[in-house]
Amino acid sequence: MPQASLQGRVPEMADPDPHAECRAFGQVLDRIGDKWTIMVVGALSHGPMRFNALMRLIGGVSHRMLTLTLRGLERDGLLRRTAYPTIPPKVEYELTEMGHSLIQPLEALSAWGQQNRSAIEASRREYDQG
Repeated sequence: MPQASLQGRVPEMADPDPHAECRAFGQVLDRIGDKWTIMVVGALSHGPMRFNALMRLIGGVSHRMLTLTLRGLERDGLLRRTAYPTIPPKVEYELTEMGHSLIQPLEALSAWGQQNRSAIEASRREYDQG
């Protein structure tokens, strides 16, 4: 190739951080694999709900943890928060299209967990005794 044709081209550089993609995917897994995220997505899979209804349905989640989970899911585009201008204020949470697309993979993961739970527990017992 003649030298003149190389002018103006920027040489391709290797990614300065080859693990950036892995870390980014890890953050996604942290969000969707979180205990409370799974519970909220499951609860909202049946339709919009208000905060207190979510708390009652999920059970065991603190007010603060549910608030943080809902904010994180909203930030990530998995749910939508709608505030209605009423007195008293009414706020509903519902899954977005992307949030709904998470239901099937979570159901598959749940089925896998149920299918393999006994074997995992047996393996843990064996490992802990050995």
